[in-house]
Order: sequence, then C-alpha cells, then structure tokens
Amino acid sequence: MPETLEFKAELKQLLHLITHSLYSDREIFLRELISNASDAINKVRFDALANADRLEGNTDWKVKLTPDPAGGTLTVSDNGVGMSRDEVVQNLGTVAQSGTKAFLDAARQAGKAGEAPGLIGQFGVGFYSAFMVADRVTVVTRPVGSAPADGTRWESDGQGTFTVEPAEKPARGTDVVLHLKDDAKEYLDPHRLRGLVRKFSDFLEFPVVMDVEEEKDGKKEVAEETLNRRKAIWLRNKSEVTADEYAEFYKSISHDPDPPAEVIHYKAEGKTEFRVLAFVPAAKPLAFDWEEPTAGLRLYVQRVLIMDRCEQVLPFHLRFIRGVVDSADLPLNVSRELLQQNPLLDVIQKSVVKNVLDTLAGMKDAEYDKYLTFYKGFGPVLKEGLTRDWANREKIADLLLFESAGTEAGRFTTLAEYVSRMPADQAEILYLTGESAEVLRRSPYLEAFRARGRDVLLLTDPIDDFALPGLGSYRGKPLKAADRADTSPGDPVGEGLKEGFVKVLLFIKETLTEMADVRLTSRLTDSAACLVADGPAVSARLERLLGRMGRDVGDARRVLELNPGHPAVRAVRELHDRDAADPRIAGYARLLYEQAVVAEGSAIGDPVGFAARVNDLIARDARTALTD
Repeated sequence: MPETLEFKAELKQLLHLITHSLYSDREIFLRELISNASDAINKVRFDALANADRLEGNTDWKVKLTPDPAGGTLTVSDNGVGMSRDEVVQNLGTVAQSGTKAFLDAARQAGKAGEAPGLIGQFGVGFYSAFMVADRVTVVTRPVGSAPADGTRWESDGQGTFTVEPAEKPARGTDVVLHLKDDAKEYLDPHRLRGLVRKFSDFLEFPVVMDVEEEKDGKKEVAEETLNRRKAIWLRNKSEVTADEYAEFYKSISHDPDPPAEVIHYKAEGKTEFRVLAFVPAAKPLAFDWEEPTAGLRLYVQRVLIMDRCEQVLPFHLRFIRGVVDSADLPLNVSRELLQQNPLLDVIQKSVVKNVLDTLAGMKDAEYDKYLTFYKGFGPVLKEGLTRDWANREKIADLLLFESAGTEAGRFTTLAEYVSRMPADQAEILYLTGESAEVLRRSPYLEAFRARGRDVLLLTDPIDDFALPGLGSYRGKPLKAADRADTSPGDPVGEGLKEGFVKVLLFIKETLTEMADVRLTSRLTDSAACLVADGPAVSARLERLLGRMGRDVGDARRVLELNPGHPAVRAVRELHDRDAADPRIAGYARLLYEQAVVAEGSAIGDPVGFAARVNDLIARDARTALTD
C-alpha cells in the first residue's frame, strides 16, 4: 500500500509560487529535469571511481525522453545515481532540499571537493518546475548498488501531499513521469522537444536521446535519435578548433549567413575560471537595425544555457558581438534564470570588454579594409560607449574613424592621426556635424579654418551630437564644435570695423527677433552669414534630431554672424547708412538670415516668403541689367 506523507514546509503555497512566479517561461521545466538527470549521471560516475563494481555494467550514459501521446505523459529517464526511499522523501518532500548540494558537501568533507564533477543543481527547486506543465508527477527510482526490487515510487499532484511505495525497477537511475496538463500537450511533440533540447541542453556532456520511428525497406523501425550536439567548442583549446567549426557555430547562434571577421576564444584562469567564445561580425546583418536591440553573451553554467543574452557580461554598446561565456563559479538564483549579485560578473565583463576592444584595435591596425567594412556598419553603435563606458572611453575613441575636411572624400582618419597633423598653435580638435560629408565640405563654418590650415572632422552619424561632447577631450586636446560661437579660427573683428556696423546690426537684431544676437565674425571668408549656437543653446543638427523625436529643445535661439568683408553685408550697411527707413533693408536682413538657415541644413520657417524675396531680387537685378 502506498504511504501518504505531507510535504515539509507550506509546500502548497510554495509550489504555487514556483509554478506561477519563479520562472518566466514554463518551457524551462525540461531544462531543469534534464539538468537534474545530468547531475545524477555525474554523481554515479564520480562514485564509480572508488566503486566501479556497483555500475552493473551500465555505463552507456544518457538522458532519455519518452513522449507518450496515448497516455498523455512525458518521461525523463537517466541511468544516474538514483535514490533510496529515504532520499526520495528527503529530496522530493522538502522544498530546496538539494541532493546535489548535499553531495558536494559530503565530497568536501571527504577531502575530494577538487575531484567532484561540475554539477548544476544548487537549490533543489528545479524538479518542482514540472508542476508548471503536469497536474501529476510520478518518480520511479533505484539507487546505485541496489537490487531491482529496491526501487521506490513517488507520486504527487503538488497540492500538499505525496505518496511513497516500493517499486520494481530493473535498471539503476530515475524516471520522472509527467502527466501533462491539457494545455501542455505540445510537449509531446517530438519536434518541440528537439527544439527545447537544442535551445537549453545542446552542449551537455551526455547525450539526450529519444526513440523515433523510421521507415526502412518499407517497414517502420524504432531508432534512438540523439537530440543534442554535445560539442561545446568553447571548452576545447583554440588550436583544436578549425575555422569552419568556428564559422558553423557562429552562424548557428547569430543567424548571420557570413562567417565572422574575428574569433575571440580564451580561458581565464586564476581564482575564478571561465571560458569565452565570442565573434566579431564581418558586416552589419540586414536584421540588425529592425530587431529589438539586445546585448550580452549566452551564459552557460556547465554547458547548460542559463540566459540567452546576459547583459551583465557584455555592455550595450558592444551588442554586435555574439558568443558564449561558461563559468561554473557563478551563483544562480533558485530559478537558474537570473544571476545573484557577484563580483565575478564584473571580472568577466572587464575581461570580455578588454578582449573585444583589443581585437578590434588589432583588426584596425593589421587588416584595415576588413575593419572598415565592419566599422561602416557598427561604428555608430561603438560610439555609444563614449557616453556609457567611462573606463574605456580612450580605447573606444582610438577605434573611431572619421571623414574630415582635409582628407579625400570617402577616406577616413582617426583621432590619433588628426592630432598628429595639428599645427603647433592649434589647441582643439575641431568637428562639425551634419547629414552628409559632401554637404559639410561646402559648409561656411569651414571657410576660415580651411584658410588657416586647420582640419575639421566631419561627423554624420546622429549619435555624434551626443557622443563627441560626451568624450570631451582626447589625449589632452578638447573637442570643439566648429559651429559654436566660442569656436573661431580668426582674430576678433577690430573695434574700428565694429563701430561702422553698430547701427545696422542693431536694426537687424530688432528685425530678427528670433535671434539671440546679431554680430560680426571673422570665421567667414566667402559666405555672407552663418548661424552659431551660443552658451547652453543646442546646435542646429541636435535641434533637428530632437525635433524628429518630439522632444522640446527649449530656447534654442542662435546667433546670426555676419561677414563684414562680404559685398552683400557691406551693401546692406551702406543702404542703412544712407536711409535707415528704406523698407528694403528688413527684407535683405531676413534674406541674410534665411540663407544662413539653408547653409546649416535646417528648414526655413517661411519658404513662401523666402521665395518671394528671392524673386524680387531677381527682378531688380534683371531690370538693372536691362538698363545697362
């Protein structure tokens, strides 16, 4: 007769928590049960080092899945260490009573902790995840070294009690039989089971098998199919892995049809050990821009997938990197889904980031063309690190490529190269942001800088307006935007010249009320006017970007700077000196402002009025030409 026992602790309430709140996805149950089975096999193998005679000749280590659609059950079997009746009551009748933890404690007490195999279970909770998909669970088990009649059957519906009774079990090990709920019958589908094993347990040391029907010579036969590949190539030495094997693995985890540009494969040793296998993509995949942006490496603990993208070991600005990290030293929480806070996470992240940045630097220096292809796709992502990763800002800055006013179109320079070419009297690294390098090369903001032999970086990625100010300086040289009021290459306008423009400047300022100020400048050599940001005001490019995002930029009024040597500016001054009441002056002032708006790449607020003013000028000029 079965003996009915009550669960220790308030398991009814705890099981409700486990099956409804602890796990984010109930498909995790299969990972947990397979991991427990793998632990059981590892235990018996460890035990066999001293007691090989107890193996009964059963050393074909495997975890077997048996779906039974007719009976509505899924069975997970192993030929591991098994459990006695007392162990069943202790391990399955108490929440968080982990046989694995007890086994490790015993190994430590025996002085064999260094010999103990790597085990996954730590909390004894994973087994109960079965109740997420099953309304009843049956466990039939027999411990190593016992007779077939010494088996034990455990059964429960997870509602507060369980039954235990003797059972005949021919083979050593444990069978966990899930009587699936009506809404969980999908886990009887062999295709679904294959997918879950591939997702979570693909690299387990032991084979996970399932019987399948195959047709041979017109007859149906049952064959045993191995569902997991078992080849965790990151556990092998780098010298043992071929380029084709790396490429195949990279494609399987990234869905990128092309092989990677670089492979990062190493083992960290010391107080803590972990292995990393990461890949630098050759170019940006088509899906990168429209997929939900996620960062992190796949996290494995003893070959079992714990997190598909662990952000704690790879920062967001390196989200183009794909790969895995495997560590047996990371403590997991009870659901094995999230990591507990641990200093090892910081150690792993620093190590991974250093190796990634060093690899990119090596590629830039030794294989520039390959790096350029990579950078054209992922440069904007990498730049995010200038504002996110303070510890590595200089390293990231060394990796950046820019077009500049002084380089040939389509060619790139680095910050280090720019600094090496700076004239002795130039103290700042100059840059200008805009939509395209072609347009920026003709910008009025470059005129005086070009005349004085000073190069200006041309930045066209939207992130540049945030990232470069975030960097602040490079190798002791401050970065300054060429379109700001306090960045001017020339000597200040002389006081004598200013005096001649005082009245007309006052008139223009009163006319253009949207301007923060109107003043003369020495930054222009060919153009009549330009707009600059002063003080806390945002640049024109940033204002446009924030406007597209629906963000209010506040008081973004800029300064209109006029070139006192330009004929158009001088003509307006002379007209004002002759007759300050001439109605044409206001229109000319407006035109000077509007051409500056066009030159900076912004939209004119009154395009119809602008067209009318331009047409009026054309008509006047044409009439003058006809009378000549």
